[in-house]
Amino acid sequence: MDITQILLAAQSPDGNLRSAAEGNIKQFQEQNLPNFLLSLSVELSNDERPPESRRLAGIILKNSLDAKDSAKKELLTQQWVSLDHSIKLQIKESLLITLGSSVGDARQTSSQVIAKIASIEIPRREWQDLIAKLLSNMTQPGASAPLKQATLEALGYVCEEIPPEHLEQDQVNAVLTAVVQGMNQTELSSEVRLAAVKALYNALDFAESNFANEMERTFIMKVICDTAVSKEVEIRQAAFECLVAIASTYYVHLDPYMQTIFNLTANAVKGDEEPVALQAVEFWSTICEEEIELQEEYEGSDDANSTVNYRFIEKALPSLVPMLLETLLKQEEDQEQDDNAWNISMSGGTCLGLIARTVGDAIVPLVMPFVEANITKPDWRCREAATFAFGSILDGPSLEKLAPLVQAGLDFLLNTMNDPNSQVKDTTAWTLGRVFELLHSPCSTNPIISNANLPRIMAVLLESSKDVPNVAEKVCGAIYFLAQGYEDAEPASSLLTPYLPNVIAALLTAADRGDMTHVRLRASAYEALNEIVRVSNIPETSSIIGQLLQEIMRRLNLTFDHQIFSSGDKEKQSDLQALLCGVLQVIIQKLSSSDAKSIIAQTADQLMLLFLRVFACHSATVHEEAMLAIGALAYATGPDFVKYMPEFFKYLEAGLQNYEEYQVCSISVGVVGDICRALEDKILPFCDGIMTVLLKDLSNSQLNRSVKPPIFSCFGDIALAIGENFEKYLPYAMPMLQGAAELLVVLDQNDEDMVDYGNQLRRGIFEAYSGILQGIKGAKAQLMIPYAGHLLQFTEAVYKDRSRDESVTKAAVAVLGDLADTLGPISKDLFKSHLFHVEFLRECLDLDDEVRETASWTQGMINQAIVS
Repeated sequence: MDITQILLAAQSPDGNLRSAAEGNIKQFQEQNLPNFLLSLSVELSNDERPPESRRLAGIILKNSLDAKDSAKKELLTQQWVSLDHSIKLQIKESLLITLGSSVGDARQTSSQVIAKIASIEIPRREWQDLIAKLLSNMTQPGASAPLKQATLEALGYVCEEIPPEHLEQDQVNAVLTAVVQGMNQTELSSEVRLAAVKALYNALDFAESNFANEMERTFIMKVICDTAVSKEVEIRQAAFECLVAIASTYYVHLDPYMQTIFNLTANAVKGDEEPVALQAVEFWSTICEEEIELQEEYEGSDDANSTVNYRFIEKALPSLVPMLLETLLKQEEDQEQDDNAWNISMSGGTCLGLIARTVGDAIVPLVMPFVEANITKPDWRCREAATFAFGSILDGPSLEKLAPLVQAGLDFLLNTMNDPNSQVKDTTAWTLGRVFELLHSPCSTNPIISNANLPRIMAVLLESSKDVPNVAEKVCGAIYFLAQGYEDAEPASSLLTPYLPNVIAALLTAADRGDMTHVRLRASAYEALNEIVRVSNIPETSSIIGQLLQEIMRRLNLTFDHQIFSSGDKEKQSDLQALLCGVLQVIIQKLSSSDAKSIIAQTADQLMLLFLRVFACHSATVHEEAMLAIGALAYATGPDFVKYMPEFFKYLEAGLQNYEEYQVCSISVGVVGDICRALEDKILPFCDGIMTVLLKDLSNSQLNRSVKPPIFSCFGDIALAIGENFEKYLPYAMPMLQGAAELLVVLDQNDEDMVDYGNQLRRGIFEAYSGILQGIKGAKAQLMIPYAGHLLQFTEAVYKDRSRDESVTKAAVAVLGDLADTLGPISKDLFKSHLFHVEFLRECLDLDDEVRETASWTQGMINQAIVS
């Protein structure tokens, strides 16, 4: 079969030709993979073949080695590893030859495929001469510019694909030498120099020991700084990208070079093309992030602080802040309309915000003169920049420093919501949102928002919610943060009660406006509505919230009549249903936690019917929101929820089996817990089905691991609900718990994510044991004796592990109390032979109140068991 013709036919505009060719390719791949891959590499390397067939050959070859899905990637890796050695050798030789091709596309594709093969082979200690072969392309006399460019690209891609520990230091040195030579101004080809800078960017992670050596480090930094003033924009941009990466990776080595870098960035920000200027600002944002992290890490400890944190931002402050304030005046027209806009003024504002978090109060006197000088100027750019500057520095400085400024300026900001320019209003609404989010605290002695100014604030926000959609979206955000400030101030939230009907009406109107084109306005309006409901003061607002419940149910009912002609229509319907289910969940939770429970009881049937109709529309996002709302409804209706179970169970089961969309699965597990608490032993008829699916989930290697800890907790919920009836599940559930406990021993303690996951898993296991012990307590308590020894060993191992967090400590202490409580005197010998509990409980008496209370209860239980 002629591979060239098939590859060309696979790109034919004729559908029949195309599908026949795709069938041929699939057949060749399945029947003879080694020759298939070899043919593709030959096609790619042959300069006499058409560029179209070569391009597709390269794409298919690359996709035969790598995939986003980890299971697929593992399969492709195994396929490559098991190929005959001589075939692999031919393919690799063919790819290396292609780096010298006269066709740019073929060169680039082959450099990417080389890196994919390297990512499989180099960690396995294979293809050890690859780096040397690539470097020889750079040093051979008369090497063409295209060959050097492709080789540098290949080196860059290889460094991107493989972890640093898989290259020897002498290989790293050789790569850096070649790359730095490629960046040299004596290299006439700008394409080669650009490829060299990009390769250096990817190689920086490998250069740890080179950066630790002052001479090598200074040489590398000089080359990058020289390259940052090249005459080509793309090369300057790539050089600044290297400086950004160095700021993050090698912060501790930067001190000697900061003056040079400041001058480079200042010149770039003032006068260079925007892509270069953006990277120059990004450098300072990155330094801020490093210093914020250092401050958080060493908070309260004097010793390490001064040595590690160079306080570059503090030192550069007097020059850095004016430079960034200038960028704020370089807005683009209508930038607020474009969700993906990113330009120098936005970047400058973001960096100012990070500086405020880095240095706190020190930024205020540097920014306020700019704000005062520009806020009333006739040019809209000046007014917008002034407001943006003010809004950007609200997170970081102390309340004492900011409160007087905000109190003096709040009225001015409210007036600016009538500015003739939409961009100014957009930024002002954002700034008001920041004021409410960061500084509004009703319980403070001198609150930003008081009885005196609240009427004016509400009037302006309600009026501005009718403004153009992007302004209205920010106004909804401001209403959200204004309401959120009252969340922990119960009596104070009554201040909002008189405004509730108008705010709800305004937000519903805004949501309707956002229906078709401005989905972000709609989402923002409903999120603000949720917050208003959360903080509303029941019982005085229960009738208003009751009316809102009816309105949202009406809106959800209307979504079932939407005309669905395309996947886009389906998505819009799903998104709206998800938002409405979210509002219903919040309303149900609000009313069920108060005296207004009767409102939910009266509408429960209609609500359940709506949620079941939503499930019938089938979509993952809406599935999640409807599931959460049903969890809230189960809590609100208690034992009466049992009447919905026969109809609801099939959707619950489908949710629990949804391995692909694991968030749906996780939420469904949580809802099982809600239903257990609501129904107690009335859930028994459904437990066989639920336990079967949960046990399958635990055995499923495809299921995201984050779902497994909640499943264990769910065992505990089920056992608490059905009591001694859990006996029949013990032979299946207990080995799962013991297996998970053993898995914890082999988790990588150096990986932060793994430590977090380990803690979640421990907590889930302890919660399962606690629920099962409490559920089986009584006549059948002796059923737990065979498992008690293992539980105590596991608890002791957790006690000795210093990476456990406080929630795990509390769960571990509780399970010891439950064990003593359930087994009583039978546990006497067990506790006497596992004396770690004495020290463990003593340690807990120094922790917070909750842990201390649990520990003293546990101590009492163990004492009772031992004494009796």
